[in-house]
Amino acid sequence: MARRDYEDDPNAPAANSLVPAASAVVVDQAGRILLQRRRDNGMWALPGGAMNIGESLADCAVRETKEETGLDVEVTGIIGTYSNPRHVFAYDDGEVRQEFSVCFLAQPVPAAQELAVSHESTDVRWFAPQEVDNLPMVSGIRKRIDDWRHGRTPAIR
Repeated sequence: MARRDYEDDPNAPAANSLVPAASAVVVDQAGRILLQRRRDNGMWALPGGAMNIGESLADCAVRETKEETGLDVEVTGIIGTYSNPRHVFAYDDGEVRQEFSVCFLAQPVPAAQELAVSHESTDVRWFAPQEVDNLPMVSGIRKRIDDWRHGRTPAIR
């Protein structure tokens, strides 16, 4: 399913859905960040997605990271809460979702693991923080990464 992001765009479609979601800034011992290239929009992004009934937001971030990258992680903190009502995601099935996501800080669990793409991604890689600047990504993901890189931990965005 294709996805298009709109942020502060007066021509954006009106939201008709709100789904709690979580993402993770996963950082390894070398200080690199884990990113996936999304299949639905071709952009680089943090692993993450919609919360399921019966799980916490932190559990959601752990599950989504495993599903999308093959990596087991543990949550070590919170980057921030992102709920800009002027940031919506339009899907080709007619759903227009308002942003509502908690971004967690995480680290790989200490075990030998291999990265793997999923049905949601076309590539999964580790990047040095300075390598992220020129990657194509939506502004909402870049905000989360910039908040992590600059040590900002906003309670709400």
